[in-house]
Amino acid sequence: MATRFERAVLADINPQLVNVYRCVKEQVDEVVELLKWHQQHHGQEYYYNLRRQHHLNTPVERAARLIYLNKTCYNGLYRENSQGQFNVPMGKYKNPAICDPALLKTASAILQRADIAELPFEMILDWPLSRQDFVYFDPPYHPISITSSFTRYNRYGFTASDQERLAHVFRELAQRGIPVMLSNSDCDLVRKLYTGFPIHPIQAARAINSKAGRRGKIQELLITSY
Repeated sequence: MATRFERAVLADINPQLVNVYRCVKEQVDEVVELLKWHQQHHGQEYYYNLRRQHHLNTPVERAARLIYLNKTCYNGLYRENSQGQFNVPMGKYKNPAICDPALLKTASAILQRADIAELPFEMILDWPLSRQDFVYFDPPYHPISITSSFTRYNRYGFTASDQERLAHVFRELAQRGIPVMLSNSDCDLVRKLYTGFPIHPIQAARAINSKAGRRGKIQELLITSY
């Protein structure tokens, strides 16, 4: 699996995230300039005023807004209310890294080799994939406890039934001989859904916890079809 692919497709159901990728790919200089403006004016009043602006005019304005909110909100969360509006409170950072021109331009250069689409994950079953392709799924992780139940990255959420639908797509691709990888939380549901596939426990850093002392490494799973 050490193959370097010449072309990639990035797909997500979140139109705001898809817009960020497209703008970083095609208009990175404009995104950088707006982020510099946000960085200069950052503060509590500025944050909540921009958070309320759900219908900015241009794609670049919307992309820079999302990046700014992600860099300054509580623990970098992305969460929407039932109206599809971003509603995470501001985080307590002294000097948040709002604008990193070098990183954004590197990302833009890499994205030149990628097609970006707003699509649900089931659509991949209709793509003309071959055994020379590689598929990676990174869904909202299934909660490992009641208190960690956070799957509402958008207004629709991602439930256990969605996890089951994803596992069905994973198995269908695997049966076609297409290499597939998926990451998820280490919990009974995920292990059950992917019974029969290689399951690889890994340690990953996580910063989302109301108590700083409980942040750090957590065990997650990588599941592969190979």
